[in-house]
Amino acid sequence: MKNPEFWFITGSQHLYGEEALRQVAADSGKLVEMLDQSERIPYPIVCKPVVTTPTEIANLLKEADFDADCAGIICWMHTFSPSKMWINGLKRLMKPYLHLHTQFNRDIPWDSIDMDFMNLNQSAHGDREHGFLGARLRTARKIVVGHFTEAEVQEKIGRWQRAAIGAAASGTLRLLRFGDNMRQVAVTEGDKVEAELKLGWDIEYYGIGDLAGRVAGVSPAAIREKMEEYQNKYRLNTDNIRDDIQAVEYQAAIECALEAMLTEGGFHAFTTNFEDLHGLEQLPGLAVQNLMAKGCGFGGEGDWKVAAMTYLLKAMMRGADTGTSFMEDYTYHLEPGNALILGAHMLEVCPSIAETGVRPASIKPAIEVHPLGIGNRRPPARLVFDGKAGPATVTSLVDMGGRMRMIVNDVRCVKAPRPMPKLPVARVMWAPEPSLAVSAECWMLAGGAHHSVLSYAAGADILRDFARMMDIEFIHIGKNADPVELEKELFYNDVGYMLRR
Repeated sequence: MKNPEFWFITGSQHLYGEEALRQVAADSGKLVEMLDQSERIPYPIVCKPVVTTPTEIANLLKEADFDADCAGIICWMHTFSPSKMWINGLKRLMKPYLHLHTQFNRDIPWDSIDMDFMNLNQSAHGDREHGFLGARLRTARKIVVGHFTEAEVQEKIGRWQRAAIGAAASGTLRLLRFGDNMRQVAVTEGDKVEAELKLGWDIEYYGIGDLAGRVAGVSPAAIREKMEEYQNKYRLNTDNIRDDIQAVEYQAAIECALEAMLTEGGFHAFTTNFEDLHGLEQLPGLAVQNLMAKGCGFGGEGDWKVAAMTYLLKAMMRGADTGTSFMEDYTYHLEPGNALILGAHMLEVCPSIAETGVRPASIKPAIEVHPLGIGNRRPPARLVFDGKAGPATVTSLVDMGGRMRMIVNDVRCVKAPRPMPKLPVARVMWAPEPSLAVSAECWMLAGGAHHSVLSYAAGADILRDFARMMDIEFIHIGKNADPVELEKELFYNDVGYMLRR
């Protein structure tokens, strides 16, 4: 979507007369104007004409479905709008749908309230009628309750908008796979046909030789330009050793080649695999990290599901992204009372999760060159940094055979208790909610992968809304997580999905 917007649709009927309908339209316009001016709502809200008949409703919702820039609809019943009028429209609706249960006046006008006021301001039961139909149709929808001037209400609408942008991005996502996934690994497998049916992802295969050929053809001028970009953004920690500089230049050539292939093919995300590097001198490292920082999705070891989700979380939080990266649970710190997870990867962690703010040159992410010990190639250049502290989520998408399951764990990223001077990779440490022991048990009960997306911006509420829009299973591991209750939830979900199928 070039100019995403959300349509606000107010329901009423002709029972109350034309004067009442004119007032409904005026109130709707004022409500939308206030929402549209809120800093908590990132995308424009467009007020549509009040709908009062089945034909008006069906035509407007059909128009929303086929409008290229409409990212979702927000419905509100100012008066009573008999919901049988909405059946033909809602049963075909494909766009994300939020039901706002509010009313124009915040308080009852105690001294002046009369039957005219009561007839005009009927959201209390007009929206309940509308809510019944959503339940009867089993329509996937978000319900937000409260006065539209409240910060919490606006915040919920804004975060739902971000999930809807993710749904739109999912429907057009193209992903480039270099090679297959790592041999004998189960969790990175998945049904690509199901992913396209359910999530809209177009997943394409290219041989690594296609990339290697492009790398060999990158011009010296393009490499110099990319090196200038690296020097402006990062700290070159190579002591100007010629071999190290050549290693960085090779990553520059890889990034130029990747950028060209991604742009030409309209791809939003990609994967690589250290078991498939024929024709390349290094495993892509710095090149991948810098592309992720620009909004690309990535998955290591051929993990296309996490590559797509990395892109989608970045797309959802565009303009408010405080750090989103491909991630892997690497090793534990099991100190009693201070159990932590060290997240990292061989090379490919996005610098958006590094310490933010105005950074002196001495603590910018450093470009370093070190042997990798895996992949059987020359030492690759990579960014080395520590992740920042703060609340975050880690998200995994897995194929359960017949359905996709999204698993989200709330975490608290922390500063490492001690320096790690001999670990030449980007890394971040976090304490998972409610504890490492409980979260790990729940994660494994649900089948969560060792790869995930770490995000400081996309909370579980946004991801739950996204999962609802895409009709995929959602599991949340938060501060109240209980393995016994989760096991029941997983069992009930299995039964429910079998019945649906």
